[in-house]
Amino acid sequence: MTRFALASYSALFGSMLFLAVPGGAAQAPGPSPMLTRLEAGRWELRGQNNGLLRAICLGNPILLAQPQHGTTACTRDVVDADEGSMTVNYVCPGIGRGRTTIRFETPRLVQIDSQGLDRGMPFALRAEARRVGACG
Repeated sequence: MTRFALASYSALFGSMLFLAVPGGAAQAPGPSPMLTRLEAGRWELRGQNNGLLRAICLGNPILLAQPQHGTTACTRDVVDADEGSMTVNYVCPGIGRGRTTIRFETPRLVQIDSQGLDRGMPFALRAEARRVGACG
């Protein structure tokens, strides 16, 4: 095969790859604009019958995406995000994993729906997270 033929095949193959992947299709959504609107401070997560599930000092709002696993070091992937909600898949090595949807209501109130595995056991959690004051 001549150099010209090799170059032609390479160019054709490269352009076919370029056309096969639409721009941005392989990119995950960026951080949710919703998170930037949440206020830092002490937040309480309350479940059914208004029972307190957890209180956290919220500096990084992405922690709301792993309500079953608290402040455990986990990896998170935002799979869908817009101004009003976000969905996150997360993995906490050796502990569990989950998928959480957070729906924005106000800068001090969100609704959380999460399910996954915690130490090998399934969980499903619906909670309201509300800012209740400053940390301290």
